[in-house]
Amino acid sequence: MNNIPEVKLGIVAVSRDCFPIDLSIERRKAVVAACQAAGVEITEIQTTIENEEHALKALEELKAAGCNALVVYLGNFGPEGPETYLAERFGQPCMFCAAAEENIPVLSGRRGDAYCGMLNASYSIKLRGFKAYIPENPVGDAQHVMGLIRDFYPIARALLGLRDLKIITFGPRPYDFLACNAPIAPLFKLGINVQENSELDLFAAFNAHKDDPRIPQVIADMEAELGEGNKMPGILPKLAQYELTLLDWAEANKGAAKYVAMANKCWPAFQTQFGFVPCYVNSRLTARGIPVGCEVDIYGALSEYIGTCVTGAPVTLLDINNTVPADMYKASIEGKLGYTDKEVFMGFHCGNTPICRLKKGTMKYQLIMHRGLEPDKEPDITRGTLEGDIVDGPITFFRLQADKDSLLKCYIAQGEVLPVDTQSFGGIGVFGIPQMSRFYRHVLIEDGYPHHGAVAFGDVGKYLYEIFKWLGVTKISFNQPKGMLYPTENPFEK
Repeated sequence: MNNIPEVKLGIVAVSRDCFPIDLSIERRKAVVAACQAAGVEITEIQTTIENEEHALKALEELKAAGCNALVVYLGNFGPEGPETYLAERFGQPCMFCAAAEENIPVLSGRRGDAYCGMLNASYSIKLRGFKAYIPENPVGDAQHVMGLIRDFYPIARALLGLRDLKIITFGPRPYDFLACNAPIAPLFKLGINVQENSELDLFAAFNAHKDDPRIPQVIADMEAELGEGNKMPGILPKLAQYELTLLDWAEANKGAAKYVAMANKCWPAFQTQFGFVPCYVNSRLTARGIPVGCEVDIYGALSEYIGTCVTGAPVTLLDINNTVPADMYKASIEGKLGYTDKEVFMGFHCGNTPICRLKKGTMKYQLIMHRGLEPDKEPDITRGTLEGDIVDGPITFFRLQADKDSLLKCYIAQGEVLPVDTQSFGGIGVFGIPQMSRFYRHVLIEDGYPHHGAVAFGDVGKYLYEIFKWLGVTKISFNQPKGMLYPTENPFEK
């Protein structure tokens, strides 16, 4: 993963001058020791802040150490002015947390009162008007704070990635998928740049790579990755040419950005002009941390990138696609996997899911496109999909989206890919999400979300929630449990 930031986190202890500074230092050292024991990387800043001069000194230490994220640690009550001055001047992702009292003897004369100090810190943060991450339970012993620091890493990584991200697109957002035509103005407000290009630009660049000497090396890599799944080797030269085209374009056009995501036109004219389906190449770039959103889905690509930063691992983009047939439900799910027939569905896309997320990836052709573009013929221009059942296990289905009024909204739903043979085509899996039918009706339909959703492999909802809060998303929807009604849900429905 060379397309996501490396987080270097520093910890700075603070101390109100009427409290013992050595208490804050001792507690900071205990947190650092707990981090080292757990394998959590942290840079210990030696300056303990009592005033603004100390804050400036700590800033120099942070800069010298190359830190790009910060933990402000209230070892005691803490000076709310200098500590928030530090965070504001630092200007990069910052978490505030505080020390709990260790035992009864501490209460007699060395009590730190950081529980109280967190209140003043939060007030000062709001007065200064900058953003800081405060965990759900920000006060605890060294072991607890170590856990907070470990959880801050994926949040900081995503925030750092977004501030230096460019989304490159090819082709107009398709009329047949009007849902992908979300306003992009909110992205610029987040500091994310968008570079939209014509399909002709892409076609010209692709043709210029026709005799690229690197093509055989990419083909060999594809062959090694596909193994027995390499069922259509004749299409690999074009796919290798296309992969090099996208990688070179991204490198030449990212400009001031450090990281890139893409959202590209993929059908139907793509097949007739380029002569293949781009899905497998999209899967390979996504596996490297460069998500490629299908159907010029800019917010889908953005969601994928956020998921990549959070997990540090490949993600995918799927259609919330079709119901599970009754016979499949009865044979493989009912009474076995803990989901009702209203809590399961199938997530699908043509072939863009990385091979590491498939049980057995196979190079095939896109059945739906073949039906429309070259019926009654051997597959030719519709070759290039990577197909197979998605690996089972916990997932988080989510999407960040702008509505028609350019306001950001999002949803997050944790669930799992079930160990069920899909007996279908494409990159596909049977998904179980608690209370899915209600979520489908009162979030996905009611709030006008498109068919695409990003899938992160793991239970990462708590990180996504904090990231979306930081980004200023005011409506964060989730699959609400039974008994917790959605605003539009009919309370009399049985």
